[in-house]
Amino acid sequence: MSDPISFADFERVDIRVGTIVEASEFPEARKPAYKLTIDFGPEIGLKKSSAQITAHYDPDRLVGRQVLGVVNFPPRQIGPVRSEVLTLGFADEAGAIVLAATERPVPNGARLC
Repeated sequence: MSDPISFADFERVDIRVGTIVEASEFPEARKPAYKLTIDFGPEIGLKKSSAQITAHYDPDRLVGRQVLGVVNFPPRQIGPVRSEVLTLGFADEAGAIVLAATERPVPNGARLC
């Protein structure tokens, strides 16, 4: 477990839900990954992300899926892709990432509370 943080620290992390509208292979990545375009609703809009989720997901089956992402990290250049959000997930027993998602559909851009 990490060191305790305050609730104010937690509130600074802006975690939102968005719908994947594009997903494609990312052959230039050092580790297997996909390029994602995620719709975070009218306030935030479309954002790009690189996600190492190839073990459990195919790009064509990701489109339309809602995911959670941190939207207030600074963009990060990953090869030719500028990743604007951190798509969230958990490592399974083998270390492969399983996407974090909502139990039911919610509006794009809804903030984790």
